[in-house]
Order: sequence, then C-alpha cells, then structure tokens
Amino acid sequence: MKYCVGIDLGSTTTKAVVLNEEGKVMGRGITNSRSNYEVACEVAVAEALINARFGLIEGKLQERGVDEKTRREQLEELEQGFRLAQYLDQCNILREEMEPLTAVAGEPFPEAVGGILTGMEKEASELFGKGSRRKSDFFRDLAGSRYLAMAEQVAKDMELSYDQLVGLFDKAILRVENHPSDADAFGRCIRAALSATHFDSEVFRESVEEAGSLELEQVGSVGTGYGRQTLPFPKEDIRSEILCHGLGAHAMFPGTRTVLDIGGQDTKAIQVDPQGIVTSFQMNDRCAAGCGRYLGYIADEMNLGLHELGPLACKSKRSVKINSTCTVFAGAELRERLSLGEKREDILSGLHRAIILRAMSLLARSGGVENEFTFTGGVAKNEAAVGALKKLIFENYGEVTLNISPDSIYTGALGAAIFSHREWMRSDEEEKVSA
Repeated sequence: MKYCVGIDLGSTTTKAVVLNEEGKVMGRGITNSRSNYEVACEVAVAEALINARFGLIEGKLQERGVDEKTRREQLEELEQGFRLAQYLDQCNILREEMEPLTAVAGEPFPEAVGGILTGMEKEASELFGKGSRRKSDFFRDLAGSRYLAMAEQVAKDMELSYDQLVGLFDKAILRVENHPSDADAFGRCIRAALSATHFDSEVFRESVEEAGSLELEQVGSVGTGYGRQTLPFPKEDIRSEILCHGLGAHAMFPGTRTVLDIGGQDTKAIQVDPQGIVTSFQMNDRCAAGCGRYLGYIADEMNLGLHELGPLACKSKRSVKINSTCTVFAGAELRERLSLGEKREDILSGLHRAIILRAMSLLARSGGVENEFTFTGGVAKNEAAVGALKKLIFENYGEVTLNISPDSIYTGALGAAIFSHREWMRSDEEEKVSA
C-alpha cells in the first residue's frame, strides 16, 4: 500500500499525518521535538504508521463481520498491550544508556539507578491498564515523572545526592530520545500485545497479522513548521506553515474562512478563500509571548503540568488583569500576584485572557473574523483558552461558527500531507500521459 506523509516540525512537538492513495487520512503521529530533527521526523512518521496499522486492523475485523462494540474492545486492549511493550522497550534502552553513566559516577549509583529502573518496569502495567489515565503519552514525560518520584525516596534511603540522580537521568534521556527505532519495533510490540490479549479468536489474530504484515511504501513527503528549514528534506518538499495551516484547516472544516493557530513558538492569524488558499495573514513578529512556550513557563513556575492549567483556570470566579504576557517578566508578575493573595485560578484565568487578547489583535490586522472560524494548534486543547476566545469573538464579531477538532494539533501536518498527495497525483498523471 502506497502512502504520502506531511510533517510539521514545531518548537515543542513534531507531528506527522499519513494519507493513502485516495487522499484519506490513514494515521497520525506525534513526538517531542528534539535536538536531532531527523530522528524527531522519523519517530513522528513511525507513530503515524502505527496508528495507520491499527486502522487497518479495524478494517480487517470489519471485513470479517466483527461488530463495532467487539472491535472497539479488541482494539483498545491490543493498543494498551502494544503501548506497554513499547514503553518497556524504551525502558530497556534507558537502562542501556544509564549503565555507563552510573559506572562513571561510581558506587552506589549503579545499584541505586538499577533499582529505580526495575521499579519503573514493575509498575509499567499500571500506566497502560484498562481505565488508566496518563498525564502524557510521551516516554520522556512518563519515565521522567516516575524516575524523579522514585529517585527522591532512593536518595533518602541511600543517603545519595538527589540532584546527581536527576542529572544522570537528564543525560540519558537525551540519548534515548535520539535513539533510532529498529526495523522490527512494530512487529515485536504487536506480538507481545497479542500474547497478552484476552481475545483468542482466529478471526482476531488473522486480522492483526494481515494488517501488520502489509507492506507500506512511502511515495512522497512535504515538511512544514517552525523548524522547517532544518528538516532533512529537499527544498522543493518544504512548504510555508501559513499555507499548510490554511489548507489543513480547510480540509478539516471546508467552510473555514479564518484560521487562528497558537503553537509553541508563534501565533498565526490566516484568512483563506473557499478553496483553502491563503489570502492574507499576520504572525507575532517579536517573541513567543502568548504562545505555548509561555504557558509552559507558567506551568513550571506554578509546579503544574501543562495540561492542568486550563482546568484550574476554568475554576476562576474573578479573572485577574495581567499587565504583561512577556515570558521574561511572567515569573516576576506571577510571584507578585501570589504574594498579594490572589488565587492561582484567578491569575491563570487572567493569563489566558491576556494570551487571547494578543491573538485577537493579530486577527484584526489580518482582516478580522469571517464565518467560519477554525482554531488550531496545541493551545486549542486548552479549555480556558477556548473559553476566552469564544467570549472575545462573540463580543467583537457576534455569532460565528467556531471549529475545533480533537486533531487540531495535526492541522499543519495535514496541510503538508495534502500538498504531498497533490504532487504525487500530478506526477502519476504525467507518467501516464508520457507512457
């Protein structure tokens, strides 16, 4: 089966979307952006292909007449088993990378770190069991959270330096993230998942084996995003993130006329025509204020997870006015507000409103808001940001259809994939004509 791929290399995450020959989405993948951009792209595409294979498995089950409820149960358990096997694979790589580092640190660090890693492996099934809720799907976040918690206790018990234990992890995790995946990674993890599943029907196993062994051939790729100039692609395979977000938003919601993308490092206000072609745009042109990185900094200052900011801000009863969304001064203003007795949720509510006010300024400069309005990027998952946006859009532009998809973070990668698919179809037609 042939496919083409679009990759969006952002400052925080790298996304990939895979399209089949008909131009339909086969799979989506995401990973942390990292120092080695080539590996980040490779991992994102690998994740998209894993997602695609699970879709193919569902298709095989459907062809064999398996009902929807049973398909969902089978796929859920299979994916949980797959992710557990994948996590344990990465834990093993982490162990391999930490062994030489602990050897240099000397006794008793090899024993201490070995014990932490063994503990992480033993509790791994709890992270991927039925009904489990994880704060993140990224290995760095999952492993880091558990390692730090265990390291704190080990440091007390063995009278070791906690900071040194953390330093060893920080060095090793960079190597793990830049570790290329091996060719049999999918096969190994799917076999482990199959051996652990409660579903033992021949139909189920045949469907998994057929979808897993299907040969997938990449025939095209286009890259975009904040780091697009560093992508390991030829120049002709690079597209502006403005064009990709405009086209991707139009593909997801054909009625789109205005697009707002708030990513990790920049904000984009885009106007598109009925075909998804960009007619005008504006970007923040000075710094990353009011973007995802700013929210990440605030989360660190408050010792919260990034995913916790929105829900906490939504509990606010009185939004605090924030004077600056500059990342440089954010910490100082935050600490000052807290010292004055302001509640954390009220401060966060004000911060989210300040971010959206900056975005509203960009929208106005790009040509305002036309119906329909599509919100994309990682910040589109933040309920407090969405709430503030809805309120300000209504106040300034009246009733406007606001589109937000659970897959909004993939909008740029989708646009890139569509460009790749169009080039593939054009080349294919030219070959047919010349033949």
